[in-house]
Amino acid sequence: MNYTRAIRTGVAIWMIGVTLFTIATLLPISNDPELQGNLTLAISFLPLAWFGSRYYFKSEPQTQGYQLALVLAVIAIVLDALITVPLFFLPHGIGYVDFFGAPGFWILMVEYTGVVLLYDYLRRRRSIKHA
Repeated sequence: MNYTRAIRTGVAIWMIGVTLFTIATLLPISNDPELQGNLTLAISFLPLAWFGSRYYFKSEPQTQGYQLALVLAVIAIVLDALITVPLFFLPHGIGYVDFFGAPGFWILMVEYTGVVLLYDYLRRRRSIKHA
């Protein structure tokens, strides 16, 4: 596994995700900005995780999907703990327990890792058919 490439991929996905979440919460579309941001993130994770996996596996085809999914999830959790919570949630009275204890956070993490695993499964299946 190329950890440098995986970390770069994870950081890029996290940065785009945080940007989209922040923009979505600022738009006056609904009365629940956090739900609006989470829905935006849930939708954006589909292409973000897919294309991030595609980028990673382009030069590292032997890596197992679960390894990449785990690294990307850990990157997201660490960056959320170090940056997202202190900058965006603590000022609004939402602490670490509230953030990481929210079911929405874990649903998004399952979706995120699930897309990476699905990409790897389909990629491997396609390569077996062409072999």
